[in-house]
Amino acid sequence: MTILRTMRNFSSMNITASILLFLAAISAAVIANSSVAPVYQAFLSHELHLQIGSFNLLSHGGENLRMIEFINDGLMTIFFLLVGLEIKRELLVGELSSFRKAALPFIAACGGMLVPIIIYMLICPPGSVGGQGLAIPMATDIAFSLGVLSLLGNRVPLSLKIFLTAFAVVDDIGGILVIAIFYSSHVSYGYLLVAALLYVFLYFIGKWGATNKIFFLV
Repeated sequence: MTILRTMRNFSSMNITASILLFLAAISAAVIANSSVAPVYQAFLSHELHLQIGSFNLLSHGGENLRMIEFINDGLMTIFFLLVGLEIKRELLVGELSSFRKAALPFIAACGGMLVPIIIYMLICPPGSVGGQGLAIPMATDIAFSLGVLSLLGNRVPLSLKIFLTAFAVVDDIGGILVIAIFYSSHVSYGYLLVAALLYVFLYFIGKWGATNKIFFLV
């Protein structure tokens, strides 16, 4: 019972997810640079199947999702939904509810994208080997940013947490837009149309009072 109680208390702490995140990152770095790296890569490349008849739910464009794609395109969706909900709450009634408050993290995020690009261009000028990698240093890793803040606990003011969260989100969106606009080989207008229709649908569903997170995740 003592062990169960300890585990329950540990799981209820805000820093639990941060500790697991850093442990996972350190473990992945160690494994990827060890003799078992091929096993690790094989695990990330493993195809996933969730069949309903002959249709695999874990597929995209007729191709089965690999583990790495499921993490990047599936699990990260849940993460961005939760972060987005927190930012929306702050925009509506919290620390970012006015233009004056919201402008600072936006400007900071723009600086957080431009400064790494300038440094990168000084090291790898356009046209040189590696010159096409400008988008790589742009995006701030939201998960690790929030993880560091959680580890610091109550020593970090709530307003600073909100600012850095908003900063990281805007920075990430900026990096994604640059990759989508300048690094894509083609545009799938059909998917854009479906996304636009879904956005309009979800907008009106929200206006009608739907608040269930599972519904919006699906």
